[in-house]
Amino acid sequence: MINISHKLKNELWWLIISVDFDYSRIAIADHELSSDTLTLWLEDKQDYKNSLDECLQLTIHAKQFARLIKAENLNSYEGTKIHPKKKFVYQSRITINEPLQWYKDDASPAEQQWAREAMLKKLLTQLVETEIYAEREY
Repeated sequence: MINISHKLKNELWWLIISVDFDYSRIAIADHELSSDTLTLWLEDKQDYKNSLDECLQLTIHAKQFARLIKAENLNSYEGTKIHPKKKFVYQSRITINEPLQWYKDDASPAEQQWAREAMLKKLLTQLVETEIYAEREY
């Protein structure tokens, strides 16, 4: 579960409403990854902004981004290993690098974009599901 503030939830809902609930219209205008946070600037693909100041700034803890990369198996692949002592071959997930190191050092630009889009999709899905679930409780 991604932690987001109440204010940011409201701003995300306004963005979702402004794109008529067509999530494919939400684009990542720019991004920045620091040691502590991933910042995404979001905008409507049909209403591009002139500057990042006009976009919705979404800040997520880097640890949450790392968890998503690991959960989606973006930093690993299915491969064959050989047991060091018994010398039999078996299938296993092979980790390329730690999630954030993989993103910074090993991922191609396309893979980095997929990771950021997966983060946005996860966030929007969580937002919609938690709001619908909360409405059913009443």
